[in-house]
Amino acid sequence: MKDPNKPGGAPLKVAVAGLGTVGAGVLKVLAGNRDEIAARAGRPIVVTAVSARNRDKDRGVSLDGIAWFDDPVAMAKDADADVVVELIGGANGSAKAMVEAALDAGRGVVTANKALLAHHGSALSARAEAAGAPLAFEAAVAGGIPIVKGLKEGLAANRVERVVGILNGTCNYILTTMRETGRDFADVLADAQALGYAEADPSFDVDGVDAAHKLSILTSLAFGTRVDFANVHVEGIRHVSALDIAYADELGYRIKLLGIARRTPRGIEQRVHPCMVPKTSAIASVEGVYNAVIVEGDAVGQVAFRGRGAGEGPTASAVVADLIDVASGRAVAPPFGIAAAAQQPLTPAPMAEHVGSYYVRLSVVDKPGVFAAIATALGAEDVSMESVLQHGRAPHGPVAVVLTIHETTEGAFMRALDRIVRVDGVLDQPRAIRIEAV
Repeated sequence: MKDPNKPGGAPLKVAVAGLGTVGAGVLKVLAGNRDEIAARAGRPIVVTAVSARNRDKDRGVSLDGIAWFDDPVAMAKDADADVVVELIGGANGSAKAMVEAALDAGRGVVTANKALLAHHGSALSARAEAAGAPLAFEAAVAGGIPIVKGLKEGLAANRVERVVGILNGTCNYILTTMRETGRDFADVLADAQALGYAEADPSFDVDGVDAAHKLSILTSLAFGTRVDFANVHVEGIRHVSALDIAYADELGYRIKLLGIARRTPRGIEQRVHPCMVPKTSAIASVEGVYNAVIVEGDAVGQVAFRGRGAGEGPTASAVVADLIDVASGRAVAPPFGIAAAAQQPLTPAPMAEHVGSYYVRLSVVDKPGVFAAIATALGAEDVSMESVLQHGRAPHGPVAVVLTIHETTEGAFMRALDRIVRVDGVLDQPRAIRIEAV
């Protein structure tokens, strides 16, 4: 069995599966920073094998002298390599089979695959520990931001109370551009696709799934629980309008898609959804394709991480940092910070019991009695208004009314919305966004 944890003068031999933007970036970083990497790792790191779909594609990097495998699983089993880098993507299929094959052969694995870890992270962690092989995944969450190592190492002495993050650069770019230009979601999404910030099918990004994958990994690292993607509450940004962004600005907020993991008396909250955050908060100033993660620990207080969350350079930087840890013998701890057998099942806090404040935008007929009926609907569920915003009048015509709601439970708030929908004079479905103090 190979021992990729043992440092020494002999090169660390690496096999890379997936030669897209990030895979090619890894090869470029390893070649371009060869001397610095060898000094930090205590030995050279060399790529000995690769696997990808298209052998003839020009990737802007030389593959001379590197063995080619059409089958990544075969490469994981048979390549002359100590460590396999998995950059294929996807929760199952060849990515999962390749990682399992590499770990079973005693080879270390470095991966950027958040979907794989969100669905199978705890099982793969146990497999790696049983094989005595490292499993490293800094690049799986927030690209070049060292949040995985931050939680596992730098903040290991803390009882973490909350993790809050902008975890998807595509959504952050769209929301930033909507605010700066006043344009609506569909228009800005089309531009993001043209610029390469959004995929042709943007569902994983704009519907919050990508951020939820990453949040489930951070939750496990922060709270010592098994990875539990199934219990993440997920909402995307498709329903956020330019009008909501304008009202948020007037009220002193910015709208961000946040991933939030929080310890509560009822269990651990895991939720991804648009939030209104105060303009004065650190996370409100994180714009464009940037990511940010804020961790609150009992001893350290609040710590903020910020940087580029995707792309060739930042993600390749994180992958190579993991390879350096493997080469130097530092990647010996359990993958999620504590042994897989010690990870506790996550007790999910029911979303209906979440306590928070809310923004609500209504379209109503501007006539006497409508507002009183809305107030009655809220009062029936013990939900109280903090403020009301209405611009102009449209006698007997539709007008937008914005309410902010004092802290209440999610369940009570949703029941109040159901009552409001049935009020005569309320048009369309109310638009609600949670207000989050960050």
